Amino acid sequence: MMAQQKTFAGNFFEDFDLDDVIVHGTPRTITEGDVALYIALTGSRHVLHCADTVAKECGFEKTPIDNLLLFHVAFGKTVPEVSLNAVANLGYAECRFINPAYTGDTVSVVSRVIGLKENSNGKTGIVYVHSIAKNQSDTTLVEWKRWVMVNKKVPSAPTGINSQPETLPTVEMTEDLIPDTLSFKQFSQEWTASNHLWSDYSPGESIEHVDGMTINDSDHSLATRLYQNNAKVHFDAYAMQHSRHGNRLVYGGHIMSLCRALSYNGLANGLWLASINGGAHANPSFAGDTIYCRSIIMDKGEFETRSDIGWLRVKTYGFKNCQEDIRQQILAQTPVNLKNDHVVLELDYTLLAPKL
Repeated sequence: MMAQQKTFAGNFFEDFDLDDVIVHGTPRTITEGDVALYIALTGSRHVLHCADTVAKECGFEKTPIDNLLLFHVAFGKTVPEVSLNAVANLGYAECRFINPAYTGDTVSVVSRVIGLKENSNGKTGIVYVHSIAKNQSDTTLVEWKRWVMVNKKVPSAPTGINSQPETLPTVEMTEDLIPDTLSFKQFSQEWTASNHLWSDYSPGESIEHVDGMTINDSDHSLATRLYQNNAKVHFDAYAMQHSRHGNRLVYGGHIMSLCRALSYNGLANGLWLASINGGAHANPSFAGDTIYCRSIIMDKGEFETRSDIGWLRVKTYGFKNCQEDIRQQILAQTPVNLKNDHVVLELDYTLLAPKL
């Protein structure tokens, strides 16, 4: 008797069609345990996600979930159908954190295929998706676009498939991206032990975040499992022995979270992550690498009706295994050379900061 195929091996490039709608499985209820483990894995100190007292003073019902934790959990939902057979996650755009999430919320995700481009080698193609994560009340929490290089099932001569979507270079900062109840009118600098508010930052300013964090094998393994991101490049050490890198890759989102955590020293009062304008994982990271980061203030602005809140557009670069002078030299180049082996991340995002 022939056994029926019960397992799912993931989608290959040929399996995607433009405008496909993918309802991702396994809704996820986020718990206090998830939040505690996230802090244990990243050391994040951003105060809105650490203290109920502070969160309530700023208008939340309780401590909101760190928006990067929310993003990673939602992103993990998309992996089985979108990127299980990925070669690389190439970039992000138009990521908007629309409403806060709290422990007890259940996150579900739907994606739509918005672009397909076969690569000239005929072996891989790029899949573009627009994903939306909602809670149990059908309230949108976060949405984003990303593109990923996926293996073809049957390598062959290129077919010429080329439908690339247009993406915005930045997310327009409007009051829609301020959580409904958020207020910094009662903000106290004692909460963060930092005196640097919105007015203290200037476009073009470069901030060396000083601290470094070494990635342990257990750290990135636990992080990937926390997000249920079962991509082979992160999960399967045996399979990766035979890959180009010979080792499991650290999930790029973990690098994003490490850099956000490290950036506290210099951007402690960038309290709320409102959007991710774009991002690129420049080079892979592995267990044993030590991550550093440096940020550039790209722009800043105010909201017409809010005297308590301003926004800062920040570009943070993640580096591995290099001294401060090397980091300075790399960022002194125009444009920044993302092919430099020490560069692991370029992340463009917008923060909300108190204007007191």
